[in-house]
Amino acid sequence: MEIKRAVYLNRLIVRKHNGFIKVITGIRRSGKSYLLNTLFYNHLIEDGIADSHIIRFAFDSADDLIKIGENPIILDNEREDRKIDPTKFLNWIQSQITDKDMHYILLDEVQKLGAFESVLNGFLRKANLDVYVTGSNSKFLSKDILTEFEGRGDEIHVFPLSFSEYYAFKNGDKGEVFDEYSVYGGLPAVALMTTEEQKAQYLISQMKNLYLRDIKNRYGLKDDTSLGEVLDVVASGISTLMNPRNISNTIKSVHGGGICDATVDRYISHMEDAFMLTRVKRFDVKGRKYIGTPYKIYFEDIGLRNARLNFRQIEGTHIMENIIYNELCYRGYRVDVGVVESREKDAKGKEIRVQREIDFVATLGGKKYYIQSAYAIPDKAKYEQETASFDKTTDSFKKIVIIEKSMKPRYDEKGYVMMGVKEFLLDKNSLEA
Repeated sequence: MEIKRAVYLNRLIVRKHNGFIKVITGIRRSGKSYLLNTLFYNHLIEDGIADSHIIRFAFDSADDLIKIGENPIILDNEREDRKIDPTKFLNWIQSQITDKDMHYILLDEVQKLGAFESVLNGFLRKANLDVYVTGSNSKFLSKDILTEFEGRGDEIHVFPLSFSEYYAFKNGDKGEVFDEYSVYGGLPAVALMTTEEQKAQYLISQMKNLYLRDIKNRYGLKDDTSLGEVLDVVASGISTLMNPRNISNTIKSVHGGGICDATVDRYISHMEDAFMLTRVKRFDVKGRKYIGTPYKIYFEDIGLRNARLNFRQIEGTHIMENIIYNELCYRGYRVDVGVVESREKDAKGKEIRVQREIDFVATLGGKKYYIQSAYAIPDKAKYEQETASFDKTTDSFKKIVIIEKSMKPRYDEKGYVMMGVKEFLLDKNSLEA
């Protein structure tokens, strides 16, 4: 069965012929190559483009490297300090461009190509080339490289399957599918597997033998033990505030050894560069400024997070918050952790400064939403606690509480909205409800 990625396919389609290099990023195994070489390729064919005018090349394919006279043994060099010869590639590309009609160039894992910035920049200067590339390491989309593209790089970030994509493929009882998704995540290969044993073994193996190995080799780490210790602490603390110092202290208390703050920060950056996770800064809603540390960390795929912990810490509260964060990013929102500060009187009548948190401040253009991930609201006291930060914002942006229990959107007397997480995830317009 085909897993449809309609949102991403449409994002590619609307970018056709826009004069930019379309750069598809995302964690490995998230479906970037399938999106480009199957779904988008099929779209081009159905749109009447001749196959001879669709040029596909994968820089991690031995067969494709042989086409250009490159030794496939280069694929074994995982540290990527050996690059594929750009001259050989350009000579082959030029042989494929047969006329002045539009040609579509689809390139996989382009960061493996030597001087790829210059190569792609050259494509930009040819009116009959429309170029699409994928890459798994965010370093190749750094500010310096975007500058090399002369501001003409257009990123489409591909996440693992959203819950709506996963559910459309699986169907069945929403609650059961959500429970499965909360444990095993949304990597497309996992969705295709039929048993829990398969899913668990695959995720554990991928985390160890692909993602961590990639980081170790890419950055020349002699040992991945310390990297793994940082990852364990981060995985255990998703959706909670943390910083390099308290991560370092936790490792010291558990393992006895020490990892300095700078090393912790560097390891987290490595994992961000591999798209495994994201640090989310706190934003002062009233002061309209970012607060440095602490920050929150969310995993791009919750299944990989659970696998790293051998599926021992399946806390619904934190996992649901991570899933909501990923969904907001999937919908294209910029997401921050909100902080609302106010002056209040304590029990003795003394005025004190109070900081309250809003789980997510989601912004897209002129739209802004304040969102709390509350899991369960058993009584009025809990509801008041969860919405206290909303009360202090003093603005009119929409405020939403998402709970685990199935519930259609419902307004309260303050104008705040409460809805179930499955209703939020399955309705693309749920924030406008």
